[in-house]
Amino acid sequence: MKLSLITVTFNSSGTLRDTIESVLSQTYLDIEYIIVDGASKDSTLSIIKEYEALFDGKMRWISEKDKGLYDAMNKGFRMATGDVIGIINSDDLLAEPTAIEKVMTAFEVHPDADAVYANLYYVAQDDTSKIVRHWISGKQRPFRYGWHPAHPTFYVKREIYQKYGLFDLEFKFAADFELMLRLIEKEHINLFYLPEPLVRMRLGGTTSKNLTNIKKGNIECIKAFEKNGIKVSRLYPLYRLLPKLKQYFQ
Repeated sequence: MKLSLITVTFNSSGTLRDTIESVLSQTYLDIEYIIVDGASKDSTLSIIKEYEALFDGKMRWISEKDKGLYDAMNKGFRMATGDVIGIINSDDLLAEPTAIEKVMTAFEVHPDADAVYANLYYVAQDDTSKIVRHWISGKQRPFRYGWHPAHPTFYVKREIYQKYGLFDLEFKFAADFELMLRLIEKEHINLFYLPEPLVRMRLGGTTSKNLTNIKKGNIECIKAFEKNGIKVSRLYPLYRLLPKLKQYFQ
């Protein structure tokens, strides 16, 4: 099985080398690596070109203006030719060289799985070896009680996206949440949980970098339930917060 792994970049020169090197280090060989750049003004493109030859023709990239993160991800998904699609953000890195091999083995051993998800580490911005928070996804539970997979560990068969659609650009802060909610709770795709930390994710993403964005993200999460016809309590933001607080002590 071939994996398409997508990284979206915009002025990402400070962290992109770590991301790319974590992809190059993977023991699984059938990886199509796609980088979608939003017309960066720093040295991001130079870094991409520097590493391109090391992928032996398995890297593809574009650089052009986009309508934001999720629009860029949709471009990458449409470029993908792999059997499975995953993402690795430009300020994150795969946790170990066998991360992708473990994902693809899970798909091979469990052929009925439409998606595989796992755990991740939140790490310090300036030291990716320093673990700040453990996101242990655990087995599938209802979204309305605060559970959902860690999106950077969410690997999905391409045919599922072809059937049910990509990111809904109506959502600016929670399109990843809406996508997982739609696929898992509305369309009832089959999941397999891999209890392994696959990603080291730097703290400080777009949605969580300030209280305003956290509030907007929670509002959009409730909107995602409503748009997909799934009932949820107005206390949902509290249910969503409690598991995240617990992660600091795991």
